[in-house]
Amino acid sequence: MKQLKFTKGDFFGGLTAGIVALPLALAFGVQSGLGAEAGLYGAIFLGFFAAIFGGTPSQISGPTGPMTVISAATIASFIAVTGDLESSIGAIVACFILAGLIQILMGVVKIGSLIKYIPYPVISGFMSGIGVIIILLQIFPALGQTSPQKTYEVVTSIGPAIGNVNLWALLYSAITIAIIYLFPRITKAVPSTLVALIAVTGLSLLLGYDVPIIGDIPQGFPPLQLDNFTTIPSEFYVLILEAGVTLAALGAIDSLLTSVVADNVTKTRHNSNKELIGQGIGNTITGMFGGIPGAGATMRTLVNIRSGGRNRLSGVLHALVLLIILLGAGKYAALIPKSVLAGILITVGIGILDYKGFRHIRKVPTTDAVIMIIVLLVTVFLDLLIAVGIGMVMASILFMKKMSDISEQQSKVSDAGAFGDVESLPSHLKNQVMAKTVEGPLFFGFASGFQKRVSELSEIKFVILRMEKVPFVDQTGLYALEESILSLEQKGINVLFVGLQEQPEHMFRKISLIPDLISEDHLFATFELAISGIAGQTIKEI
Repeated sequence: MKQLKFTKGDFFGGLTAGIVALPLALAFGVQSGLGAEAGLYGAIFLGFFAAIFGGTPSQISGPTGPMTVISAATIASFIAVTGDLESSIGAIVACFILAGLIQILMGVVKIGSLIKYIPYPVISGFMSGIGVIIILLQIFPALGQTSPQKTYEVVTSIGPAIGNVNLWALLYSAITIAIIYLFPRITKAVPSTLVALIAVTGLSLLLGYDVPIIGDIPQGFPPLQLDNFTTIPSEFYVLILEAGVTLAALGAIDSLLTSVVADNVTKTRHNSNKELIGQGIGNTITGMFGGIPGAGATMRTLVNIRSGGRNRLSGVLHALVLLIILLGAGKYAALIPKSVLAGILITVGIGILDYKGFRHIRKVPTTDAVIMIIVLLVTVFLDLLIAVGIGMVMASILFMKKMSDISEQQSKVSDAGAFGDVESLPSHLKNQVMAKTVEGPLFFGFASGFQKRVSELSEIKFVILRMEKVPFVDQTGLYALEESILSLEQKGINVLFVGLQEQPEHMFRKISLIPDLISEDHLFATFELAISGIAGQTIKEI
């Protein structure tokens, strides 16, 4: 690693990012179900190691909304089986560590560069769905109550909850949200989330009304949690694997999207695969200490950049700031009302919603809009991994349909200009030779149309397929052509190839279409040579 110069910008960037990260780390920790300290552990360890080993120098990493939603759902699934958190810790830690290890593997095998191929409607629907989940799950804490773990339970239980609202908790949430949105109009020098956290917590202590608070936060450096592995029930193995893969994939997407944002602002270029390795190392170590996994955090990264942070030392300082707070200010953080954290997270959820996608929903292709809406609804009410899977399958099928339509238009089989010097043929052969010019790639979208045209041929003796403009053939096109040639030969029609390019000829020879169906003396470099071969009777007929 080349020597880095620690600048004043990096100092202020790291310091500001650490201050901004504090309320978010506490809020995400509480939402996960592991407690506020788990959010701090995640911000400290992931922020530190991802900064050192990652591929985006200005990136700030820590717990994020999407990662916390999946972590919370996973933790709730474990607790539903064991009945309590303590009995589930081993499985939870194993799941978080596995997610980090998978991310390291993703970076090593260079999957990072493939993330860009996920269609925008899938990402849009998924991220907006995450935003909706965060907002829904914070409604109950904002009302001073414990939230159900499932979003549909929140929706169905909202009526009774409103009837039992803690008005002071609701007031604190409302004031928190108002400060976060309004304070930047006064000044942006101080993070509005931190102002809201301190001001509303102070108001709560001053008024002394009974509202749920965070409670005790362990102080000091966290202990390793590896000894809990021996208590993992075997029925958790599949769930650990599924959740680990989900967290790893989502963390990769979340981080690399933030890396792209950082590139656009700093006019630099990140290393995707190195970033995945850094995130993986950070999440692995985070899991070992019982912290919740995270990813590159867009808002904190932008705060760092705007404050002058440009290299990885700013990310390291951000983590050290949080460590100092953990070691010395835990007893004060314990007094923060949960409704204040709910207000902070509601603004986070609102910020994650893809307003650009919603704004253009009537202007984009209908299929893209449908994919986005379906992914959003499945994300919110069913399962995040299933949502991405459904979105990818739908997008792939629709893409193939579009390519098929394009292929039908671009891959032409025509008689135009096909006969060349027809007068050079003997008179008895002139009406027995048909030439077809094939243009464009011969793949799945071309197959059905090609077979239909070939099936209509009859009462001829030779078919010359001009292949000079066919650069590529895939498996579907290959088999379609093979089937068509068999059909022609069953009618006693000889097939000749003219001008085969390298890839198609290689494919034809691999499946023995050449020479088993098309013999070597039926291959010609030019159309004129094929005509001469027929006229000179140098071609062996079937």
